[in-house]
Amino acid sequence: MKFITKGAFISSISRFLTSRWGPIITGIVVGVLAPVLVKLGNPGNMGVCVVCFNRDIAGALGLHRAGVVQYIRPEIIGFVLGALIAALLFREFKPRTGSAPLVRFLLGMFATFGALVFLGCPWRAYLRLAGGDWNAIFGILGLIAGIGLGIAFLRSGYSLGRSRPAPKAVGWVMPAIMVTLLVLLIVAPQFGRDAGGNPIGPIFFSTTGPGSQHAPLLIALVVGVFIGFLAQRSRFCTVGAVRDAILLRDSRLLYGVLALLVAAFVTNVILGQFHPGFEKQPIAHTDGWWNFGGMVLAGLAFTLAGGCPGRQLFLAGEGDADSGLFVIGMIVGAGFAHSYSTASSAAGPGVFGPFAVIVGMIVCVVLGFTMRESKG
Repeated sequence: MKFITKGAFISSISRFLTSRWGPIITGIVVGVLAPVLVKLGNPGNMGVCVVCFNRDIAGALGLHRAGVVQYIRPEIIGFVLGALIAALLFREFKPRTGSAPLVRFLLGMFATFGALVFLGCPWRAYLRLAGGDWNAIFGILGLIAGIGLGIAFLRSGYSLGRSRPAPKAVGWVMPAIMVTLLVLLIVAPQFGRDAGGNPIGPIFFSTTGPGSQHAPLLIALVVGVFIGFLAQRSRFCTVGAVRDAILLRDSRLLYGVLALLVAAFVTNVILGQFHPGFEKQPIAHTDGWWNFGGMVLAGLAFTLAGGCPGRQLFLAGEGDADSGLFVIGMIVGAGFAHSYSTASSAAGPGVFGPFAVIVGMIVCVVLGFTMRESKG
């Protein structure tokens, strides 16, 4: 009898997940587990939304005081730790930095501004559509337009430059931050209450609204780790899927996104969570122009940064400090978005949401024209 060694087994898993089937399997897993997380308590059509979850983390850390969106989401923690486990297991943990980190931070902020005008990242755009929210159609069209504009800059020579190998300690920074967030989630330290009886932090958790809606901590964490592990191996990326299909005529990642959409639709139907229409969709508004415009900005910023928000987390887990700074930019951007009324609500775009989109587009277009890799 021929026995399979541990090394051969791990190698076979790696080959399968890095084949054309890897993104499809990852898409199916996300498409099934995201609606299940909604059934277990996560907000409607938001089983997994990287930008929204980073927004909740920003609120939990006191970076904004919108009381309805404050919670340390274990799924985000799991994404990074799952990618870390995969990178270590398959020897792809390679600490690196130096690829225009400050620009990536800004791109993370502006991508978040755009996504929060739409009320969802690319992941949630597809999950909203799979749940019957037709407003997501405008967001997805905007996303494709933004990616298309980013591709035009890529074709004209846009580049953030090459990263360089960094000390191992650099690669462990983001995983350490995630472990710290996990401790804060479990311990939920409080320094007391003010004269009105309100908690004064340092950690804030919503008691009403989307921030108060969440699946059990352990289940959400395990789901995040599992998705992070698969996505690190398969290179799953909702923005890269469209970019590669247009720029390289490579549909490998696009099949993964289509698998996510189909799996989420079927799962929602089975769970009784498919509710088609434009009106009264969970955590969504019906302003088609700014659903489109917000995601044009998000798609452009994600493309200029090299990947969707989930992909940035997975790269951070395998040691990419520049992607880690992009993630921090998203969290800081979410704090600004709610502090300065650029984020939307179910009633429509925030007071300064359109202004944020216009300014973000100007900045991203300037970066697209001016960022070139030095030949010196």
